[in-house]
Amino acid sequence: MDRRKALKFTGNMAAVAVAGPSLLSLLQSCKNERRIDWQPLFLTVDEATFVSKIVDMILPRTETPGALDVKVDMFIDKVYAKLYDANGQEHIRNEIEQFNADCISDFGNSFVNLSESDQIKVLEKAEENSGQFGSGVWGTTVGNPKPVGFYRSLKSTALWGYFTSEEIGENVLNYDPIPGAYHGCIPLSDVGNKWSL
Repeated sequence: MDRRKALKFTGNMAAVAVAGPSLLSLLQSCKNERRIDWQPLFLTVDEATFVSKIVDMILPRTETPGALDVKVDMFIDKVYAKLYDANGQEHIRNEIEQFNADCISDFGNSFVNLSESDQIKVLEKAEENSGQFGSGVWGTTVGNPKPVGFYRSLKSTALWGYFTSEEIGENVLNYDPIPGAYHGCIPLSDVGNKWSL
């Protein structure tokens, strides 16, 4: 997977995301927890290990922080624990179980116990077979949305947590807490990185 293409493609999605106060508090609470003391709120230890491995592969550390550096796995656990109802939580558990069952069927072991090359094959297959999010206008989906599946939903939540983290917003994306004058007609080359809202 090409991380740069993924970041470029999803930058626009992150830029238009509007997070409510409850979601911002989830991000803030993840920032203050030390990884060594982290106890999942919803996920089991095995499920948390599974989520951590996938988000680390989707957004690994390069010259910029990776998903685990900004605690995206903790964020996802809190989203599942605090924003999903009982049916949604049961659905997530079933999806994780099915994902691992498919790995065992195709490669002989659960996802976290596969070799890195087999893990990459699993994610490439999941990427290929996942539905796509429908286009939208101002937060409203246009057309008839199709189910995106567990992998695409997890990836989307990981990207959301990543791009809305304080570390990425302030130190990777362009950030101007007190914007100045509006310059509406400038060359795209002058814009630089994506902007953190």
